[in-house]
Amino acid sequence: MFVFSCYTGLAYVDMQKLTEDNLVIGIDGHKWIYTFRTKTKIKSNVPLLPPALAILEKYKDDPEVVVSGRLLPMITNIKTNAYLKEVADMCGIKKNLAFHMARHTFATTVALSNGVPIETVSKILGHTKVTTTQIYAKVLENKVSADMEVLRQKMAKNG
Repeated sequence: MFVFSCYTGLAYVDMQKLTEDNLVIGIDGHKWIYTFRTKTKIKSNVPLLPPALAILEKYKDDPEVVVSGRLLPMITNIKTNAYLKEVADMCGIKKNLAFHMARHTFATTVALSNGVPIETVSKILGHTKVTTTQIYAKVLENKVSADMEVLRQKMAKNG
């Protein structure tokens, strides 16, 4: 579920309530999740990337999913974070690994670092203001470097 959140930016509480009704075919012909953030009641429409689709496919026949009618088999947030702490310990990760970090990972590593504009990331995350998203977007040095390389190439081409 942590990895699913890394590819969707969905918060734990929002993932927990997802059902088939939240899956729609978007304007681009691809599957999306249409939902409202529990925290803000703001609409959050999330285009599903291939890894997220693969996770949904993997769990579609899971007994808990079938019985609950939800898209994903969810354990409590407390238990999830306890397991993430165990994973971090086993891997030698010194950070306090928690579920909410998946949302940060989506915003920074998956979206912003790959050129998705901050306004788009803000919309997907269901933020009411772009300034909220900017907290996630402490601009990564490699992103600055890549953006400036594009600018260098444009300037070189234009003489």
